[in-house]
Amino acid sequence: MVAAQGRIDVVATPIGNLADLSPRARDSLAAASVVAAEDTRHTGTLLQALGLSRPLVSLHEHNERHRIDELLVRLGRGETIALVSDAGTPLVSDPGYALISAALAAGHVVRCVPGPSAVLAALSIAGLPTDRFCFEGFLPAKGGARRERCRRLATESRTMVFFEAPHRIVDTLTDLAEVCGPGRRAAVCRELSKTFETVYRGSLAELLDIAGKDANFARGEITLVLEGAPEADDAPDEAFVRRALELLKAELPPSRAAAVVAQLTGRRKSDLYALAVGSDGETP
Repeated sequence: MVAAQGRIDVVATPIGNLADLSPRARDSLAAASVVAAEDTRHTGTLLQALGLSRPLVSLHEHNERHRIDELLVRLGRGETIALVSDAGTPLVSDPGYALISAALAAGHVVRCVPGPSAVLAALSIAGLPTDRFCFEGFLPAKGGARRERCRRLATESRTMVFFEAPHRIVDTLTDLAEVCGPGRRAAVCRELSKTFETVYRGSLAELLDIAGKDANFARGEITLVLEGAPEADDAPDEAFVRRALELLKAELPPSRAAAVVAQLTGRRKSDLYALAVGSDGETP
């Protein structure tokens, strides 16, 4: 007997304001054979608020691969699964990729029911370029790994979007200011679409100053938007680079001066170091 073709609806749900749920998303949830939810309690509350009652099954980062076979059996019976995360669009720093990949490989239909996304919401109001951007999810929680990731991203020319935990946002801004330069622009968007939605905009140095004065800065759900590094055509000219090295060498060893100018300009540290020591033969 050939298995029937089932369907997964990837349903975006509100990131804060229940009124943002689309009529189509509500219809999809109402018609689903089962709702696969990151947290069944959270989604149960959402369904109750919508006046709906549907079977729920948990699908989170710890059980997704073990749950796939069970859900594929349902799809094989021709059922429809509504996939939701706790907030926003599923699979964006949330579970679901393994299930979607397996369902497609098995010949089932996957349909999007688009809606709220913290990534796009933050981009739309950050006041930073939106023509090219990349999403980096959460930075590593541990300081050393986070700083290394920040160093690798320092020369990325696209606008970057991150999710961050409130208790780490100051440390993250500090690390970014160190490797990208304190003048790099950013926006800290907290509690998007909720009652206390707030967007802090400015340079990394200005945001750190605000963080020290505003007790609410490090509270709630946070999406961080960071300006990209200058494109090659917009990079500082050679005269600026040489002058910056000259000034910094008066206060720092050549290796450190080269590192700082590399962070500010996106130039390679090794090239800048060679330029720094070549001018007067100094050693680090």
